[in-house]
Order: sequence, then C-alpha cells, then structure tokens
Amino acid sequence: MHPAIAVGHLALAGVSEEGITSELQMATRDLKIPAQRHPEKQRRADSAQPKKPDWIRVKAPTSEGYKQTRDIMREHKLVTVCEEAGCPNVGECWSQGHATMMIMGEVCTRACTFCNIATGKPPEALDVFEPGRVADAVKKLGLNHVVITSVDRDDVEDGGAEHFAQTIRAVRRQSPGTTIEILTPDFIRCDDSVLKIVVDARPDVFNHNLETVPGLYPEVRPGARYFHSLRLLQRVKELDPAMFTKSGIMVGLGEDRQAVTQVMEDMRAADIDFLTIGQYLQPTPKHHKVDRFVTPEEFAAYEKAAYGKGFLMVSASPLTRSSYHAGDDFARLRAARMKKLGVS
Repeated sequence: MHPAIAVGHLALAGVSEEGITSELQMATRDLKIPAQRHPEKQRRADSAQPKKPDWIRVKAPTSEGYKQTRDIMREHKLVTVCEEAGCPNVGECWSQGHATMMIMGEVCTRACTFCNIATGKPPEALDVFEPGRVADAVKKLGLNHVVITSVDRDDVEDGGAEHFAQTIRAVRRQSPGTTIEILTPDFIRCDDSVLKIVVDARPDVFNHNLETVPGLYPEVRPGARYFHSLRLLQRVKELDPAMFTKSGIMVGLGEDRQAVTQVMEDMRAADIDFLTIGQYLQPTPKHHKVDRFVTPEEFAAYEKAAYGKGFLMVSASPLTRSSYHAGDDFARLRAARMKKLGVS
C-alpha cells in the first residue's frame, strides 16, 4: 500500500492548518477533503504536479465489470486500497473483478509523504466482523487470487497481526481454492512474536514494501526504518522457507540508479523472491514531489538487472503497483520456483 516514529504517528488534533483540535471534529472530519484527509501535510509547501507523459495516462473507469466490483465492495462495506490510494489501474483491475481489500479501517497512523491514504488517529477499534465480510466478497467475486492489505494501526498492540490471520483463515474457509497474498505493515512498534501469528496463518505470498531507497526514508517514509523492513521479510523466510516473499519500491522520488541497484542487492540478501518497481505519482500538491518520470526503457533495464541478481519474478513498469496483475504474476512466480527446483 510506508511512512522518526514521533513524526509518523500523528493524531489529528493540533496538526491541521485550520486548528482543528476537538475530539468531535476528529471523529466527523470529511476524508474527501484533502486538508482533513492529510492534516499533517497542510504546513508543507505546495509542489507543482508535472504533466504526465503519454506512457502514464490511463482511461477513466466506465465498464460494467468495474461497476459490479464497486457494488460488491459497497455491499460488504469494504475499503479498497485501489480507491483510497488513488491507484491509476483501478479501471482495468476492477473491470476484471480484481480488487485489493484494505482491512483495519481507512485511517493510517503513519504520515508517509508519498501516500494518499487518510492519516491521523483511527476513530474506531478493529471490526471483528470484517474478516467474514472480506471472505464473503472474495467468494462472490469468484477470485482465484486475492490481495489483502491494510493501513498501519500503531494504536493496536499487535499491529493488527491477529486480524490479518483471522482474515486469511476466513477466506480459506469460504474459498479454499483461492490463493492469498498479503501486503502488511512493518509491525515496528510490536513484539517480534507478532510476525509468527501472520506467517502461521499461511498466506501464499507475504509482501511488505520497502517503498524507496534508504537515503530517502527521512523525507518519504519517516515513521519506518529501512533495515527493519528488510529484516521483517528475511524473518518470514526463517519462519517458513517455502513462503513466497515480495517487496516493491517506487522510482521518480529522487533516487539514483546506484541506490536502486543496492536495494536489489539488499533484497536478494534477504532472499526476497519477487520485486516490483513502479513510477511514483504525486497525489496532491502537498505530497512529496515527483522528481522525474522514469522512461519505459529505464524500467526494462531495471527488470533485466533484477533478474540477473536472482529474483524469481520481477515486474517493473511505469504503472506497476504491488497488486497489479498479482494473480497472473503469482502463477508465473510459482512456475519459476518449480523450474528452479527442476520440477516439471
């Protein structure tokens, strides 16, 4: 779906330009209004949003399949990262009945400068009925592969680990043939043992995004730590060597090629199987600026370099996102492992 910890865990009170301070206002804010959706960003200077090149532009979603997927999400009162993060691929994915479910609410306790998810103090506890609603929606959509992600919930003792596990188990009960991919928070404020709760639920793919190169973390992902995220993915493999691991970064934030190459090396040292690289797109003028638009030829070069370093699967393109074509990519990922093991 990223974000020093004191800076990243902002409640709404006292951070909006308008001086919104009361608990009542916190609970009733309109998340469709940028100033209320991202109160901590209102003191930031505006950054111009450059015109997108032709290879970035996508059509507005209008298909019947898109509308059906949207209606199922509404019926089950589910949040999707597709909408909340403003994903450019929502039209294509939803028209095919693919949606990335976002659990644990729609307000994130981090304040990443790239992300369009609403930030602040979540107004509600975790919804104990949500895992069942997710499972119902997966069954109704007839998904062969589902991606489940979440906001960061640093207000919850285990960071939502048990909620993830319950959601995985609920989907398994209702759709035993569906493969499950999760995109998790970093659990940085939790006891190390919470990771095992998630891994023991046996998702097919464990994804946690590094998001950017380490030199940009203080500005881009201030509530996180690069090496903590890397170690999280390494520990998944230690707990279950057979589980596929996946991570992604955005480019166009101000990184250079050498830094991206080093991230690839770090990921392979942590035995990560699948790498995604996509273009950063600036949600609003208050978000981190787009440094540049990386060309399709540069993405192709990144993909070639990544395969050369031993990744089983690489997706690198301007519109690549963590869950873009995730089902098809999972099939290729599994086939690549079988080939590597010499199994026909």
